[in-house]
Formats: sequence, structure tokens, C-alpha cells
Amino acid sequence: QVQLVESGGGLVQAGGSLRLSCAASGRTFSSYTMGWFRQAPGKEREFVAAISWSGGRLYYADSVKGRFTISRDNAKNTVYLQMNSLKPEDTAVYYCATFGGGSYYYTNSYDYWGQGTQVTVSS
Repeated sequence: QVQLVESGGGLVQAGGSLRLSCAASGRTFSSYTMGWFRQAPGKEREFVAAISWSGGRLYYADSVKGRFTISRDNAKNTVYLQMNSLKPEDTAVYYCATFGGGSYYYTNSYDYWGQGTQVTVSS
């Protein structure tokens, strides 16, 4: 069992930055590939980024490549999402999740989810 708690969301102007954190409980955090997803109102939850257990492999959605950076600190049981050059279309609830198998890009491949943190980007 893993519990995930996201934080760091808020309201920011277009072009600004935010850093999201996802704190995990459980001693097996360092063995999990972790992912970030987001869900805008009226839309399906979509993949944002994923990071392997060691941090050596990173995966990004095309829409955030070059602007967002995923990282992790296994000593702190935390995964981060640094978001720069934010756009209004980045507005969504952002979720972190533990990868359970399959494709990194699909929600069905993840088993434990946090409650989400709201990110709102104003134009």
C-alpha cells in the first residue's frame, strides 16, 4: 500500500513557474516508477511525465516537453514536477501515481493515485 499526497499547486500567470511535489508513504517508494497526470474540466486524464525508480529514464508528453521537468528524491520519498513557461492550457488538476505495469502513457497502467493539486494559469 502506498499513499500519495500532492502539493504545490496554485494560481500563476502565463509564462510563470510552479513546482509540484508528491510525497509518498511506504518503504517501497524507491522501487516504483512514478508518473504525473493532469485532468482539465470536461477532459480525460492525460499523461504528463514519468520517471523510473532510479531517475535514469524520463518520459514526457509532447505538450510539456522542454517546459516541464520530472525528478525524484528517493531519500525523501518525493517526486517533483517543475513546470516552467506555463500556458493557460496547462490549467488542470495534477495527480501523481505509481506505475503498476504496461505503458507509461495510460492511466490504467498506474495503481495508486494521490488526491490531486489544482494548477490554474491565467492569461
